[in-house]
Amino acid sequence: MPNTLLSLIIALTLSTSLHADTDAFDIYDWMGTLSGEWTLSSADKQIGTSSYKSEALKSLVGTQTNGMVFKSIGRESTIQEDLLPDTTKQMVTMYHCRDIECNNLKATHYCVKQNQPEFIANLKQSTPTRIVFDCDMSTEMCQSDEDHVHTIIHEVTENGQHLKSSYLSWADKKPKEISSIYHFDRKKTP
Repeated sequence: MPNTLLSLIIALTLSTSLHADTDAFDIYDWMGTLSGEWTLSSADKQIGTSSYKSEALKSLVGTQTNGMVFKSIGRESTIQEDLLPDTTKQMVTMYHCRDIECNNLKATHYCVKQNQPEFIANLKQSTPTRIVFDCDMSTEMCQSDEDHVHTIIHEVTENGQHLKSSYLSWADKKPKEISSIYHFDRKKTP
């Protein structure tokens, strides 16, 4: 499918799929539009972050090497996010319905910090271009002093061609000053 047609479809999906009364199905459908490969944006697009300067990532910045991959698995019951594949910073997050009625979405983040915080979609803060997942405070990890990702935010711009993904960390039960924030561009198809 030509890139312009794909961009138009994604933009229309984003503008119509989420609304003021966002529900879990809306968010899950929106996340489905992220499917595919994303490259780590060039240094000039890495606004408000220095995460891309990591020694493990320098060779990915501005190249066509995958920096993020989203794919649907389990007969479309789960979305797998593979962040920074094939690097020492590789992490995976699995997104799926929290319960059989899909009243909310749940995510588990398998972190390079060697822990697995669990998240619940924040339906009130999510918008047509921004999805927020908050740490599930009913879990031990989210209430702990341990350094862990506490909020995940995915923001799409440029008609679905640019993605800013933020992994905001907490330690000692409060936000850390420095977190992992990355900018990606949808991988161009040959």
